Amino acid sequence: MERTLSVEEKIRRAEEIYARRHEENFRPTATVTVGKDNKKDIKLLKKLIIQIIVCILIYLVIYTIQNSQFIFSQDFINKANEILSYDTNFQELYNNGKNFIMSLINNFNSNEGNNVTEQNLVENTVQENQTNNIDTQAIGGATETPTEISNTGDSQTELTQEEQDLNNINNTTTFIKPIDGVITSRYGLRNPTTTTVPKDHTGTDIAANTGTKIKSATDGEVVLASEEGDYGKHLKIQIGDVSIIYAHCNNLYVKQGDKVVQGQEIAEVGSTGNSTGPHLHFEVRYQERTVDPEKLLVLE
Repeated sequence: MERTLSVEEKIRRAEEIYARRHEENFRPTATVTVGKDNKKDIKLLKKLIIQIIVCILIYLVIYTIQNSQFIFSQDFINKANEILSYDTNFQELYNNGKNFIMSLINNFNSNEGNNVTEQNLVENTVQENQTNNIDTQAIGGATETPTEISNTGDSQTELTQEEQDLNNINNTTTFIKPIDGVITSRYGLRNPTTTTVPKDHTGTDIAANTGTKIKSATDGEVVLASEEGDYGKHLKIQIGDVSIIYAHCNNLYVKQGDKVVQGQEIAEVGSTGNSTGPHLHFEVRYQERTVDPEKLLVLE
């Protein structure tokens, strides 16, 4: 016959059963929680490793582009830097374009009222075709292309674009030497010893000691006084269609908007910007086309 349990025994057994079940339930739960945390840590570690690898790859790609010539050649990079260093005067371009269109209209109106013979019409057509076939010279280039035919008696002489520009400059502007010094690099194509120096030289380099006073070669107005680009500290002085650039200066004595006279001290020789030593980069342009400065004045 089954023994009847007292109330105290029933309570004690119930507490034992509860304690045992609670312990069994607690152990699996703790094990599962630890497993989930481990999996989360592993995921975060994998993600961190992937991010580090991606950053290393991006850095290697950037480093390769900057330090190799397989994607962009050094000539391409130098030419791009040279083009970006030029200052574009949009107002001047607009005025030049407007004057050119007006001159075409005036020439058309004057020719319309004249009775030309068949021979003259043929000659005008030939000259017009020759003019249309001429390639426009890029700013900063040294390439010369025939653009004009001058009749002298029975002989014909072809004038290059640079020769025409030099004639126009000499007819309107006089020059003096900006400094006394030794020419270290002439206008046009050259063979530089470093890759940072462009092969197509747009001016004349005159070496002198740092601090040597630079005189304005002409009268004019300072249209640019800047410290940006490969020219370093430089000035651009305008007189009519002629502009003169004084580059790589140590100090500038004038500012944009100032009027200067020929012989006025405007800056000091330096070696700022893309320069290998103290010198003056002296550049002359006619309607933003460069010409050889040595053909305008004796620099030696």
